[in-house]
Amino acid sequence: MISKEHEEYLKKVKRNRRKIIFTRILILVAFFLLWEVLGNLKIIDPFLTSTPLRMFKSFMKLYNEGALINHITITCFETIIGFTLGTFLGTIIAIMLWWSDFLSNVLDPYIVVLNALPKVALGPIIIFWAGNGMKAIIIMALLISIISTIISILSGFREVEEDKIKLLKTFGASKFKILTNLIIPATTPTFISALKISVGLSWVGVIMGEFLVAKKGLGFLIVYGGQVAQLDMVMMSVVILSIIAYLMYEVVHYFEKKYATKL
Repeated sequence: MISKEHEEYLKKVKRNRRKIIFTRILILVAFFLLWEVLGNLKIIDPFLTSTPLRMFKSFMKLYNEGALINHITITCFETIIGFTLGTFLGTIIAIMLWWSDFLSNVLDPYIVVLNALPKVALGPIIIFWAGNGMKAIIIMALLISIISTIISILSGFREVEEDKIKLLKTFGASKFKILTNLIIPATTPTFISALKISVGLSWVGVIMGEFLVAKKGLGFLIVYGGQVAQLDMVMMSVVILSIIAYLMYEVVHYFEKKYATKL
């Protein structure tokens, strides 16, 4: 049985949450309405910036042709594969670096260099290695997301209090038990934060890869639309990318909230 004060507090929290959601939607609707009006009045050039109505017409044209869903599906599949591989391999490598100080000290400068290196510069090399297709795009997404995952998770591992590790060692805990019973549980919030970053970087990697080699996908639509001066298609693809990227982010955020409720 909750108290009346607590019940009022919960109602206030829900009202504030609804206000935030309503305000977000209102801002978005106002932005698109203003965009449409400015385009129709020629205050902005609709050929260069498109308008929501023109983008919708482009969307329906591609949808009716049966091509749009295929482009979206391919880009989402590449992103999910790149994100999954980047997260899995990045976590494994972070564990290995935490486990071995020698390995960590040896590889640390290489990780720093790879993190600073613009991955798009490796695009032509990746194409020669993996071929002109989906494999190259997934590798590009993997390379972009894996380094940030390694750095984020390893930093979380190293931030665990040394006194707690020493205490477990005092009781005879092995390194594996310290990892599974202390390090990983203590760094779960860091891991989830790394997932949020990795989601965005995976999208960046996939779109960059599609710019270079794809014949299908949203990145291909953006490049193709620019080449044939169909900027409605370009802007439509960008909006679709924004929506899907946000939805993937919200999936990660959902699991973050589920974890927080268990604490």
